[in-house]
Amino acid sequence: MEPTPEMKRNRLPSMNFEAEILADPHDNSELYVIPSMRSLTAEEYVEAFQSFLDHSTEHQCMDEFNKEVMPHIMAGLGNGKSTINILGVGSGTGEQDLKMIQILQAAHPGVLINNEIIEPNPQHVAAYKELVNRAPDLQGVSFTWHQLTSSEYEQQVKEKNTHKKFDFIHMIQMLYRVEDIPNTIKFFHSCLNHQGKLLIIILSDSSGWASLWKKYRHCLPSTDSGHYITSDSITAVLRKLSIKYHVYEFPSGWDITECFIEGDPAGGHMMDFLTGTKNFLGTAPAALRSRLQEALCQPECSSRKDGRVIFCNNLSMIVVES
Repeated sequence: MEPTPEMKRNRLPSMNFEAEILADPHDNSELYVIPSMRSLTAEEYVEAFQSFLDHSTEHQCMDEFNKEVMPHIMAGLGNGKSTINILGVGSGTGEQDLKMIQILQAAHPGVLINNEIIEPNPQHVAAYKELVNRAPDLQGVSFTWHQLTSSEYEQQVKEKNTHKKFDFIHMIQMLYRVEDIPNTIKFFHSCLNHQGKLLIIILSDSSGWASLWKKYRHCLPSTDSGHYITSDSITAVLRKLSIKYHVYEFPSGWDITECFIEGDPAGGHMMDFLTGTKNFLGTAPAALRSRLQEALCQPECSSRKDGRVIFCNNLSMIVVES
């Protein structure tokens, strides 16, 4: 329906999003607002991401990797030095960082650990600092936070000509928000000490995300500002740079059943995370909602277990040599 001149005159000012004003069919004097779709803010992303973690086995999947593979990686670090330097890129709230530090402490008792963190989200930085304050057994571990994006850190290093080297660098589930992925990998790889390791954790090409992004991209809104990348994209970059690497695949699932229950708050937050959109279920056109929900149920994206819909969230752990 084309808006009438009166409707255009009565348009309300935008509140960080465009608003469409429609006349109530029962009473032309009443107006109601339908907010258009918009991307998540940093604060809204934190809430949506937490809902994803609450319903997925992502951290359990990483724990399996920590148990099976990480001790061997950590044992080879440091080259006999008294201090081991670690850099976390996009470390979030720090849970995985502290787990890896514990593994490093077990592999190198008594060694000092200098742990630096690049994290742009102030809420995540505050939560990480609180976690450190509560954590036991961090004697001999120092923490330095850089509240910057990875590109801002790179720019700062180059401007100040302070190219510090690290024995272990990790980039866990963060490359989706990076603009120049090949050059970002190239830069952080250049920050490795001799015999250092770079760990990149990214969604696997066997995951439902890969199928969703490749086959059902038309079902996703333009408000999703992330990059649709999986492990194949990263290994292609590493091959082009002639860098040696090894890939470990670990299964992970995400229970998205609530995404199909109308009005369910958790389902709403999970759909926001999946689409990068604030209140996707309340603002997306009905046809787009239906297409996306149908795509999520396809066998290449999800499976059914005990009446639940489990989205395939498999991860690739890429260990890169210096």
